[in-house]
Amino acid sequence: MIKTGTQILLDALIREGVEYVFGIPGGVVLPLFDTLFDSSIKFILTRHEQGAGHAADGYARATGKVGVCLVTSGPGATNLVTAIATAYMDSIPIVAITGQVKTFLIGNDAFQEADIIGITRPITKHSYLVKDIKDLARVVKEAFYIANTGRRGPVLIDLPVDVTLEKCEEVIPAEVDLPGYKPRYEGNIRQIKIAAEVINNSKRPVVYAGGGIISSDSSKELIELAEKGNLPVTTTLMGLGGFPEDHNLSLGMLGMHGTVYANFAVTECDLLVAIGSRFDDRVTGKIDEFAPHAKIIHIDIDPASISKTVQVDIPIVGDAKNILQGLNKHTHFVERKEWLDKIKNWKEKNPLSYNNSGNVIKPQYVIEQICDAAKGNAIITTEVGQHQMWAAQYFTFTQPRTFLSSGGLGTMGYGFPAAIGAQLGCPDKLVVDIAGDGSIQMNIQELSTVARLNIPVKIAILNNGYLGMVRQWQELFYNKRYSSVNLNGNPDFVKLAEAYGAKGFLVEKKEDVRPTIEKAFSIKGPVIMDFRVDPNENVFPMVPAGQAINRMIGTMA
Repeated sequence: MIKTGTQILLDALIREGVEYVFGIPGGVVLPLFDTLFDSSIKFILTRHEQGAGHAADGYARATGKVGVCLVTSGPGATNLVTAIATAYMDSIPIVAITGQVKTFLIGNDAFQEADIIGITRPITKHSYLVKDIKDLARVVKEAFYIANTGRRGPVLIDLPVDVTLEKCEEVIPAEVDLPGYKPRYEGNIRQIKIAAEVINNSKRPVVYAGGGIISSDSSKELIELAEKGNLPVTTTLMGLGGFPEDHNLSLGMLGMHGTVYANFAVTECDLLVAIGSRFDDRVTGKIDEFAPHAKIIHIDIDPASISKTVQVDIPIVGDAKNILQGLNKHTHFVERKEWLDKIKNWKEKNPLSYNNSGNVIKPQYVIEQICDAAKGNAIITTEVGQHQMWAAQYFTFTQPRTFLSSGGLGTMGYGFPAAIGAQLGCPDKLVVDIAGDGSIQMNIQELSTVARLNIPVKIAILNNGYLGMVRQWQELFYNKRYSSVNLNGNPDFVKLAEAYGAKGFLVEKKEDVRPTIEKAFSIKGPVIMDFRVDPNENVFPMVPAGQAINRMIGTMA
């Protein structure tokens, strides 16, 4: 059948099961939007291209599917760069489609031309510039395959306008054939058996689980391994929810703002089983003092991640789910009473805690009340800063795909648009964006998106009047020289919400925190809650940059 490039593209997206596309139209994608007008695909008009990219990312994290965004050329494409980099750093599968000027104009500095392939090459898993309409159906199929296999990540398709207007006989590829790309899913059975034997013989083991547990849907297998082998488990920021934090074997999060007992356990363990994690510097602290007594097993689908930062003893390349299934066949229960009693003692002596006396609203208290009101059953997104760490510490995550946050890139402005994607992907879930008063303003224009479509995202702003994490570092390490962190001139967030057509509530008293949360949760539409919290509160515990993770400061906030 003869079809235009726009028809071929949209039909290919439908074959991939695409339900939502996020973005903004523009000149060179007008033919595509004209065809989209009659399509079954739901297009979500965001108010900024970065918002579109983060919404696609949030949709992908919450659902496990590939998120899709579509923007025009030039500034439309370059506005996506931060969102693409965010997805790349956290291994999130999105397909970003950018319009491009006509093929014969490429390289001539035409109006709204940008070399988006060159710009994003370091932050995409793969990219395509489609110059022949006959390649389009194949490119789309390959893009989705690459994005959602192996170590997942963003793929970019750059589409010149003349290609979208051309016509040809559509050829639908039967399968993807990429000779140079063959992700390995099955772990080496010999390595798995060796790893299981080492686990069985260890006296002080710790499992260190990262975002790979989430992306491989292997939470169930991780729980089985922990219970079968009697193994304590700590997770990274990206791994939150991969192991239930109300489980007796949970150590919570490790690293710079991790729990005291997780960091102590990793420092004193004799075996560290790293699964789907990459030994990020915020986790390891001072490398040569990280797990200094431990043999290290590293399970990862990306061979380039193994021994990249920390030298490991037993590498196993493959999909975490498959490898854990193999490990579970060969792992047996070991009592390890002395080790688990020691961990229990650390937990009792060093719990996460803060001073909640007085009438001032503590940000940790707000998080606890959100968790309790939601009964732990919510998708939490965050921006980046103090509120992000408090959310990680004080919300009890028990299910995978319920904590969405920019881990690797640390992108302020991520949480709100990500919440939009998560809410559309999971319409029956409560979705709450926990934000700071600084970061929420990075993409606050998306209030128009949620108000216009009545997307019932709830935003909890922990408003301390500062760029809080920067202020904390300046207090602790720069002699309280508070340079450019005071947010005097913040808007009235309640009036701002109302101006966009959403609901807004101001909370200045501790006794109003819980009733306001419950009221917001009962409203079937978008709500901003502006909590005026203690401006001097810091995130503790904290490992100073470059220090070993067992050398924490401020274990009592």
